[in-house]
Amino acid sequence: MYINSLNTNSSFFQKLKSFDFVLLTCILLLGLISTLSMYSSEGGEYLFYSKSHVTKFLIFFPMMLLLSFVNINIWHYFAYVFYLVVLLLLFWASLYGIKASGSQRWINLYFINLQPSELMKIAIIVCLSRYFHRIHLDRVNTFQSILITITILTLPIILVISQPDLGTSILIGLSGLVVIWLAGLNIKYFLYSFLTLLVSLPFAISFLKTYQKLRILTFLNPDRDPLGAGYQIIQSKIAVGSGGLTGKGFLKGTQSYLEFLPEKHTDFIFTLFAEERGFLGALVLLLIYSIIIYRVLKIGSISRSYFAKLYCYSYGSAIFIYVTVNMAMVLGLLPIVGSPLPIMSYGGSSMMATMIGFAIVMSAKINNKQQIA
Repeated sequence: MYINSLNTNSSFFQKLKSFDFVLLTCILLLGLISTLSMYSSEGGEYLFYSKSHVTKFLIFFPMMLLLSFVNINIWHYFAYVFYLVVLLLLFWASLYGIKASGSQRWINLYFINLQPSELMKIAIIVCLSRYFHRIHLDRVNTFQSILITITILTLPIILVISQPDLGTSILIGLSGLVVIWLAGLNIKYFLYSFLTLLVSLPFAISFLKTYQKLRILTFLNPDRDPLGAGYQIIQSKIAVGSGGLTGKGFLKGTQSYLEFLPEKHTDFIFTLFAEERGFLGALVLLLIYSIIIYRVLKIGSISRSYFAKLYCYSYGSAIFIYVTVNMAMVLGLLPIVGSPLPIMSYGGSSMMATMIGFAIVMSAKINNKQQIA
């Protein structure tokens, strides 16, 4: 019994030593930066959003560490179950979820208002990585494989669009397409899909909600309604530009403090950060995200399991997409969509999903020599 206990402890410490501490440090840095930014968004007071954000980070970061000890084989084995559970949660949210601001995206779990669409960003990557793990490269482009892949990808997108949440549905679609691309789907199918999208775009726009059409028109010309639909993006660009090279300083952002910038704690947290920290601060933030993406891809490159390799490459690419879309959105380079900045933006569901994603990456690192049959 003593020997078994000794071996168990030894195994635990070996796993602990296998953690990617550079990645963990970067995640902690983002947690610290986001806490200071959230504190600043409330005028230098520790109020609701600051308390909630810190509490969620202090819960979900240790959760990520614990889930990292789950063997990568188990993540592989339950990949389809994970996807189906989140799909059912999406269905439940669409029927019985909490309504807010014209959308029905959340489920009240008492300790958190869960947004299943955020979890689907991870579930779709896990599910498709499991599926392509079993498929030989020469079968990836078969009709049956493509049909199954499209079904897996389309079901959650339809449910999320119905909530309605076009922005998150696009991000889920992009996350899934990254896996399909890396799995080896022929480029001609992407070209055909892109051409079909271009042709059908005028028809698709006619089905958009009024506010969604307004966002596209605002993106093309924010000055058409500077006090209405264009207000947020105009103030966002003013805030970022006024930060200059080194920023106005912590708690000194005028656009934020004088309440010119609404919803600054959510998807527009980068705007507040850039105003206070300037161009150099924004570069540091980008550097942290770049290191995180590099470390995730690095873990994928050393993994012997094709499932772990495909997941890490896809998740690293997905983080790049989320960061790019969010920053392009607040700079007016893309229409405003619901795209939180990972860890930085306020939102428990986004934080939870991001940490689960990192937990699977860390599991791949700890078990990088392990193959999955």
